[in-house]
Amino acid sequence: MKPRVLVLRALGLGDLLAGVPALRALRRAFPEHETVLAAPAELAGPAAASGAVDRLLPASAPGRAVPVRLDWTGPPPEVAVDLHGKGPSSHRLLQRMRPGRLLAFAHPGTPEIAGPAWTADEHERARWCRLLEWYGIPADPGDLRLPPPAAPSPAPGAVVVHPGADSPARRWPADRYAAVVRALLDRGHRVALTGGPGENALLGRIAGAARHPRLDVHAGGLPYALLAALVAGAAAVVSGDTGIAHLAVAYGTPSVTLFGPVPPRWWGPPEGTRHVALWSPGPPGDPHGREPDPRLLRIRPADVLAALSDHPEVLRP
Repeated sequence: MKPRVLVLRALGLGDLLAGVPALRALRRAFPEHETVLAAPAELAGPAAASGAVDRLLPASAPGRAVPVRLDWTGPPPEVAVDLHGKGPSSHRLLQRMRPGRLLAFAHPGTPEIAGPAWTADEHERARWCRLLEWYGIPADPGDLRLPPPAAPSPAPGAVVVHPGADSPARRWPADRYAAVVRALLDRGHRVALTGGPGENALLGRIAGAARHPRLDVHAGGLPYALLAALVAGAAAVVSGDTGIAHLAVAYGTPSVTLFGPVPPRWWGPPEGTRHVALWSPGPPGDPHGREPDPRLLRIRPADVLAALSDHPEVLRP
């Protein structure tokens, strides 16, 4: 049996994609090892697409909590890597696997781990690369692109509009999304409206308010292969700060991402002409709040349409 590297990142799609640079660094550092990623089962597609994961070990917990246990079998991992959090809950979970080495951030609750200090004001991609660099593993935060998907797009050339997000704090109002969709359709663009499981009612409200027969609606949560193909073949992607925005970056598709309550310097796209981050400056808020964040509400439909039509590398009217 090959020696194994166990990586914990039992979070969402955007979290996984933000962790791709670190996963690839581990692949380069341990080329003869089997890399096992502990993450939700539905992320098997993007994990495989990263080229840095051999096997996904299903693991999840409500919200962004640490899983209670991992169904690890066989010899202990030679190396375990905590890409999930700053500890100690995630540290203890991996320590129970009895790894030969544990790479993790330092925390007072686990003084036996001599890792780097956690920094709150840091981009997510850079954070995990810095962790590995501290342990002598070179990592490039810009190593995040995915290869083109094999499946054809279900709506080639469409502007993909994704109104959902995990928490109300990051959901721009449905009527504003409808105004953007209606304006794009009136200008002759093809528009594909997407949503995850449980967001059908939201899509229905937007489609009803947009009142346009040519609107493509993909409800119920597309399988990853189709979602990836849709995003990779899109003219642009419009969304809040959620997984599909990271997917647009991974496939190099022009995007406009509406930020609030956390700033793009934490979760935003790399600086460049194909991605526009809309953000109203102010102190960061609670990303898991129960109401749309005030910073997000300062963004108007006209701002989104201007970003799409005026930015030379995003979308021409």
